[in-house]
Amino acid sequence: MIGQLIVLLAGALTITALTVIIGPAVFHYHLLQTDLPVGSAELVHIERAYRDALALALGVGLVVSLLAAGLVTWNLARRLRQTLHGLTSAVDKLARGHYSTRVPSVGAGTELDSLAATLNDMAARLDAVEESRRQLLSDLAHELRTPIAALSAHHEAMADGVIEPEMAMPILASQTMRLSRLADDISEVSRAEEGQLPVELRPLAVDHLLESILREWEERFETAGVALRREMALRHSATIHADPDRLAQVLGNLLSNALRHTSPRGTVTVSSATHGSTVEIAVTDDGEGFTNEDSSRLFERFFRADSSRTRENSGSGIGLTISRALIDAHGGTMAAASEGPGQGATFTIRLPRATAGR
Repeated sequence: MIGQLIVLLAGALTITALTVIIGPAVFHYHLLQTDLPVGSAELVHIERAYRDALALALGVGLVVSLLAAGLVTWNLARRLRQTLHGLTSAVDKLARGHYSTRVPSVGAGTELDSLAATLNDMAARLDAVEESRRQLLSDLAHELRTPIAALSAHHEAMADGVIEPEMAMPILASQTMRLSRLADDISEVSRAEEGQLPVELRPLAVDHLLESILREWEERFETAGVALRREMALRHSATIHADPDRLAQVLGNLLSNALRHTSPRGTVTVSSATHGSTVEIAVTDDGEGFTNEDSSRLFERFFRADSSRTRENSGSGIGLTISRALIDAHGGTMAAASEGPGQGATFTIRLPRATAGR
């Protein structure tokens, strides 16, 4: 604001000086062109009237201009200061971990409004990350509580002589293995979500991949009494660029999930089809299904759609999280659909089809 006022005052002084010096000289020159005698009282009176009128008009104009410019500059400076103060305060709160902070838009210009919107977007992302971190810690504590409680109880029982070490050994070993597996799963899901899982893409025939995976899982499905079927809608063997080991891991997670949630005498179907430049692989079961509320959370870490199942039989709850991250690394998408509880579920993988130039 001080800078604006300096510019305004400099302009006012310049205009005043030029008007006082040039204006009367030009007016006097034109008066001499008339028939009035030089030095006459009329000529002096006319020049004095001109100077007085000019000084009055110039003075009033300069005062009004300075007042108007000063008010506008003060208003803009005040709004700018309020916006900058809000931005500074918000950044300070974000730096101290208050990620729910938002910057209100005060209409101080497109650039500052854009900066405020960007800060709000950053704050929302940080808030989501913090919420995810809190949820992860809560879920992790929940997962660790059961095996730790079992280990503690059996150690106390052995110390009191209630259980012989030989009888407690299998349970201790299984719970220790569960903790080890949980640690490995957490490490893998963290690397998967950060895009750090190595993926080696190479041409891969979809039908060959599905055949090998189905052969691997046939015995387990037969033992569980669940039918495993395959439906092919591919006229020719479609080729994709994928990591066969990682893609087998994803399909294994889906088949394991389908087998776990399908009752004996049920059916799990693996199908494949092409839609333009996309290859679609679907794993469909007629088992428990899930609700619309659960569909939005199926790929979250440690989420289980069926809370009635024991944790011993329901897996770690991060298989789908890892699977989706791996499909993302392949440049594809994964989706889940169900018509409701008891209506089965379908998990669909869509991957880009390999082109001739790749």
